[in-house]
Amino acid sequence: MKLLISALEPSSNLHLKNLLSYLDDVELLGIYDKNLTEKAPLYDISQMAIMGVSDAIKKLFWFFRVADEMVDLAKDADKILLMDSSAFNLPLAKKLKRAYPDKEIIYYILPQVWASRPKRVKQLEASCDRLLAILPFEVSYYKSYKASYVGHPLLDIIPEMKKEASSKEVIAFMPGSRKGEIEKLLPIFKEVRKRLSDKEAILIIPPSFSKRKVEALYGDVSMFTLSFHTQEALHKASFAFICSGTATLEATLIGTPFILTYIAKKIDFLIGYHLLGIQEVGLANILFRKQGLPPLHTELLQEHVSVENLLYHYEKSNRTLFQEKAKEIRAYLSHGSAESVASIIQKEYRC
Repeated sequence: MKLLISALEPSSNLHLKNLLSYLDDVELLGIYDKNLTEKAPLYDISQMAIMGVSDAIKKLFWFFRVADEMVDLAKDADKILLMDSSAFNLPLAKKLKRAYPDKEIIYYILPQVWASRPKRVKQLEASCDRLLAILPFEVSYYKSYKASYVGHPLLDIIPEMKKEASSKEVIAFMPGSRKGEIEKLLPIFKEVRKRLSDKEAILIIPPSFSKRKVEALYGDVSMFTLSFHTQEALHKASFAFICSGTATLEATLIGTPFILTYIAKKIDFLIGYHLLGIQEVGLANILFRKQGLPPLHTELLQEHVSVENLLYHYEKSNRTLFQEKAKEIRAYLSHGSAESVASIIQKEYRC
């Protein structure tokens, strides 16, 4: 089978790697991490990366051309798999369906229509044949038979919670991966680390960051042990301070208590909280809210992200209760997704 792939994000390619372990005799075409297979992609994910709004504008017409190249490449594909990256993949799905109405288009890791722009539901249902949700509640946002829950890809990577807490207090600090996040959070994290100088401290850095970039962006980090492996560090840590993102769900599934800290641009915060009505930032808290349950972890946002607040909630955290609630999240998500998605791809599907 020839499978056209559009997976632009590093996280998508991590999940794609797991998916490929369940697929037999599949040849990849399209956009994916060049390290996944011997066959070179049309474009490697490094070529698809953009840095800020100005970079996105500069590359806009280039992205249009790439989409047209993907449509042309699709003529040789038996099926099409789109992963995440809705800004590129939604318009691409529309073009592909128009060009090849009989080719099956599968969208895996769906756009978060439950958080913003719900009109995308109609676009997805019109352009795609299968919509594979990684959150159980997502399915209810779709009216057609096309949507189904396939499990969560992080459970493929984190099949079990860590067995027991370390006898030594180890605190992980994760200020995010974007320059703005790091610049806002790291000074606060450094001060918290000084106040907890008797503890071991790990600073989690994105694996793609070079030594030069770390030196330029982070400054003096001699007070930390550096780690470029998120899950490894979270397994070792007994507590964590984490910027909003996938890492909050990783920590939950691993069983490491944490505080979510996030400082957004004022306009983004106003839009999110007052116009879109977003009440929680952390995915674990969102999952609990969807079930009508109280939040799992503390969220400190905007001006509430202070040294004193972080230390207060660190001292007051109920780690036993966190562990119990984290098990509920694992039970709610139930299982990994790679095997289910592979079965759908390999199965003949007819409307």
